[in-house]
Amino acid sequence: MASIYSEPAVIRRIERRGALSRATTSGVVASAAMVAAALLALVIANTPAYDAIERLLKTSLEIGFGETIVSLTTESFVNDFLMAVFFLLVGIELKYEMTVGQLRRPRQALLPMLAAVGGVCAPALIYLAVNGGRPTASGWAVPIATDIAFALGVISLLGDRISPETKVFFQTLAIADDILAIVVIALFYGQVPDPLWCVAAALSTVALALLNRARIYSLRPYVIVGLVLWVCMYNSGIHATLAGVILAFALPSRSDVRLSHLGGWLSERARDLEDTYDDAHHVLGQHDFTEGALGVERVMHHVTPPLQRMEHHVSTFVNFLVLPLFAFVNAELHLVGANLGSILTSPVARGVYLGAVMGKPLGIILVTYVLVKIGFARLPRNMDWVQVIAVGIMGGLGFTMSILISGLAFDGQEDVIAAKCAILLGSVTSAILGMVFVRLATRRGAPRRRRIRRGRTAVGARESRPGQGVS
Repeated sequence: MASIYSEPAVIRRIERRGALSRATTSGVVASAAMVAAALLALVIANTPAYDAIERLLKTSLEIGFGETIVSLTTESFVNDFLMAVFFLLVGIELKYEMTVGQLRRPRQALLPMLAAVGGVCAPALIYLAVNGGRPTASGWAVPIATDIAFALGVISLLGDRISPETKVFFQTLAIADDILAIVVIALFYGQVPDPLWCVAAALSTVALALLNRARIYSLRPYVIVGLVLWVCMYNSGIHATLAGVILAFALPSRSDVRLSHLGGWLSERARDLEDTYDDAHHVLGQHDFTEGALGVERVMHHVTPPLQRMEHHVSTFVNFLVLPLFAFVNAELHLVGANLGSILTSPVARGVYLGAVMGKPLGIILVTYVLVKIGFARLPRNMDWVQVIAVGIMGGLGFTMSILISGLAFDGQEDVIAAKCAILLGSVTSAILGMVFVRLATRRGAPRRRRIRRGRTAVGARESRPGQGVS
């Protein structure tokens, strides 16, 4: 079939745009951008440029909405406002999974979700065992989070050694992990609530729900009310980033177009366009034709649900601006003149590191093993215990949520630095251990691996879905 585009240059431009879109929606590329930003921050933090960057991060910004003025530093703008957009993407992913993904079938999702609970409890208990009775015990939640983007990026390097079913299991586990981390932030790391602002935040949430109930499919009203909600939550004492999750769940996940009638309607419009098109006139003079085409374009725009449209708008922004900026701002570890030995051996660093590297695998593997052995659940097809252990080890890859929680959990700068050092070292250790374990374990089981490849179905991990966020 001939191309609809008349110019070869247009075809090439569309192809290049498609290649760029694939690159910008790749979790591996997004992870690489975040790692590069973190490494750049580590380098700059230990050069003479550190003081200038610190002054920039402490610069005060003011955002005004009528008589309400929100004042925050550049660092706060990244951690509180831009990360709310990241949480919006996390919320979209959660709602997607609850609507058409793994979380819509609770029984199927129950095993990885309960494994996630084990992967949260064990690191917290290990951290408390190291820091019990100390003021630093407040950091128990730092090692509980798994960074899905980093972990799936590492898993992708293992190729066919990890089955698609294992990737789906791990992604469901990480989504449940995100839900638990969000709940922990909301319950344990907010400030003393301000009743009036809490009421205003509740009213904004009700307004979002009413927009959804009224079947408003334009994104603009949701964005406006979402911004108001963020201001209310920022002043309420509840962590403002949760406004992004609330906004995501308020966005309609249905289309306002009757998709069952769309094919017939398009056929009628196609005939109308053929009737109104006159090859003898320039397109600028064919008003009926261009007006009809514009009407088709408007309808086709509304075929995509608002939830998905929002995801398309923010995913690239989050993956290649918000998360690298967050990594750059929060991975700054100024170690000049610091006693690195005392930092790495501090109770905070030991608790975070052991919680991530030991606690995560222990909790995930133990809960999975017990539930399978007592007959409560079964492992997915093409997933064996080697891959369960690999998932447990990869669970220790924490970055975004862990760093965010470390900034909320500690008042002392030394404790924050110790936690961040442990987070980075724990993630690197988990990645290396996971890759080495899988390569060694599957080398002996090559015939089994080939059987898994032949037996695969089209059900794969949804890691390549356009617009998937990093969490």
